Amino acid sequence: MRRYLRIVVLCLGCGFCSLLYAFSQLAVSLEEGAGGGGGKPQAATASWLAGGGRGAARWAGSADPGARPGWSDRCKDFSVCYWNPYWMLPSDVCGMNCFWEAAFRYGLKIQPIERMHLAVVACGERLEETITMLKSAIIFSIKPLQFHIFAEDQLHDNFKGILNSWLLLQTFNYTLYPITFPSENAAEWKKLFKPCASQRLFLPLILKEVDSLLYVDTDILFLRPIDDIWSLLKKFNSTQIAAMAPEHEEPRIGWYNRFARHPYYGKTGVNSGVMLMNMTRMRRKYFKNDMTAARLRWGDMLMPLLKKYKLNITWGDQDLLNIIFFHNPESLFVFPCQWNYRPDHCIYGSNCQEAEEEGIFILHGNRGVYHDDKQPAFRAVYEALRNCSFEDDSVRSLLKPLELELQNTVHTYCGKIYKIFIKQLMKSVRDRYERPPKER
Repeated sequence: MRRYLRIVVLCLGCGFCSLLYAFSQLAVSLEEGAGGGGGKPQAATASWLAGGGRGAARWAGSADPGARPGWSDRCKDFSVCYWNPYWMLPSDVCGMNCFWEAAFRYGLKIQPIERMHLAVVACGERLEETITMLKSAIIFSIKPLQFHIFAEDQLHDNFKGILNSWLLLQTFNYTLYPITFPSENAAEWKKLFKPCASQRLFLPLILKEVDSLLYVDTDILFLRPIDDIWSLLKKFNSTQIAAMAPEHEEPRIGWYNRFARHPYYGKTGVNSGVMLMNMTRMRRKYFKNDMTAARLRWGDMLMPLLKKYKLNITWGDQDLLNIIFFHNPESLFVFPCQWNYRPDHCIYGSNCQEAEEEGIFILHGNRGVYHDDKQPAFRAVYEALRNCSFEDDSVRSLLKPLELELQNTVHTYCGKIYKIFIKQLMKSVRDRYERPPKER
């Protein structure tokens, strides 16, 4: 009887050892399959989940995900603790951290954090405007951001100095690019309408690894999270490749329907100051056109289009986009005017019904209204965000002074409806900065 009992005990011991060996081999194979032991990024991702809240989201979007503020250097090598017994861990390794990291490691590997890609083109005296726009994007957005900044060479050092000082927020990455046009026609493209503005036409060809992108002019201010306009990509049908707002809501004051000498989209054309793009679709599509019976790819179409219409266009690249979508209307998603609210929507009286009902989502200060006294309501919002810091208290405290400043603009048509300038802004501040972290 004792002999049989010994055999049973021996078999159980062998089975237990075999099970431990199998688990260790499984761990090694999974680690190799997940990327050859990229321990640091995975440990960082697990710690992000455990952290929760707005601070965690900001950390996840930082330039260095493995460097969380205040984070100790323990568990810096994930393979030390994975599948090792607690009593065999080195003295500088935290067993609790290893527990959390082991629990989340492989489940999170297949769920990368989605980044929202934002592009802007800055030339000349546009540095301050661009920085204020980027600040407004960071203040309210939830998911991490990737900025693609195309700028003249003399502006690069200024951008680096300011943006590097913001990296401690850990909500964004950025990449600076030189202004780049096809070499054989670079001068012609650069001087089209405003300096460098036509750079946006070439973004699908330059940013080949980017699937979707939000392009904005430098004079844009976000009054609600970019996440919300980014979500419109999911509303595209199978034929739509881009989204823009109408140039005008009221045809009687429209420019394209009264003065254009070229085709344009819809009844009043579209404004390209805020343009959401599925660039993968743009690169793949063959476009109908009025230059040849054959359909052309995006990159093959631009120069022939400019040559045909350069004497007939006024607003440069925006006119070319109107011509393209005139011939391909099924490819455009049109979003409401509150996503691209300009002085034209109130300068002669309010004509953006969606903004009246829900407030302005994205403010577009074209015509230089941020820097003169013609439309003081626009200037008041710009200066409030320009002077705002990233401190939570600073963001919360901008509303009351801004409302008082807007009340001084009621002598203008835009100022008479000043409440639409802060309606959405108040909601964004409340949702982002006044709710407990678990409710955000």
